[in-house]
Amino acid sequence: MIKIGLIGCGFMGTMHANCYNAIDGVQVVAVADLQKDRAEALAKLSDAKIYSTGMELIQNEQLDAVDICLPTYLHAQHAEAAMRKCKNIFLEKPATFTAGEGEHLLKIQRETGAGVQVGQVIRFWDEYVWLKELIDSGKYGKVQNAMFRRLSPRPDGWEHWYRNAAEKSGGAALDLHIHDVDYMLYVFGKPKKFSTVLGHGGEANSYVSTVADYGDKAVTLEGSWDFPAEYPFEMMFRVKFENAVAEYTHEGLRLYTNGGMENVQLEKAFTASVEGAGNISDLGGYFNELKYFTDCLKAGKKPEKAGLADAVESVKFVRKEMNGGV
Repeated sequence: MIKIGLIGCGFMGTMHANCYNAIDGVQVVAVADLQKDRAEALAKLSDAKIYSTGMELIQNEQLDAVDICLPTYLHAQHAEAAMRKCKNIFLEKPATFTAGEGEHLLKIQRETGAGVQVGQVIRFWDEYVWLKELIDSGKYGKVQNAMFRRLSPRPDGWEHWYRNAAEKSGGAALDLHIHDVDYMLYVFGKPKKFSTVLGHGGEANSYVSTVADYGDKAVTLEGSWDFPAEYPFEMMFRVKFENAVAEYTHEGLRLYTNGGMENVQLEKAFTASVEGAGNISDLGGYFNELKYFTDCLKAGKKPEKAGLADAVESVKFVRKEMNGGV
């Protein structure tokens, strides 16, 4: 049995706990959260022991892995402690609040040899997995341009931490937009150059638009959470190949060619949802990433996909965007 300690029982912790509960041979044996009611709710899923703080959990439990679902500004200190005590951790995205913290965690990883996977879940999201495979196959020629968009109502969170972009969350740029930045870097690598416009009039870093120039293609990224609660969450992509267009919207996944339009139906490994969990209640992508993580643990291997080094590069890229490309 793979024993997991889960730190943070909010939206993301709830998603993770439900996913672990659906994976054979895996059990969340301990949870930690300052909000006792949230910890108790998740503890009931697997009869887990409850701690008030993540540091108490790390210090007192003997685990196969620690899963950290805390607010971003708390990631670095808990990840370091977890790596020094337990040789495997799952760290929610963004990996760290600053690029410097990311470099420090990479140093700790080299010292401890810990296996680290970061929750850049889009790498595991079925439609985005399909897209990468299509790009890599070259079936429809080279990519000429691409657009990735992620729009959301304003989040709030424990003690309103999302609203403190300067000290705690990094705003929509670091918390939301980083999903598409990470996917772009994963699929296309680093661009030759890029230009960014940050929105004005909303909270700091609440809107970001970037055009990345790869020489042979342009990739546009747009992200914002500066929307009212009634605005529906949106994540989408549109990729123009030489001989086709792939598009994913709330209407589904579609492929356009000279032969017409095809509604693409994917066979998903896992379909379930959590009511009231947040913008995305579908567990599919979260299940996929945690299934990969725990399969690695069962095989005695360190996770390679969505590793810490890649995640730190994504933080660095977003920080450059936030600094006007510098």
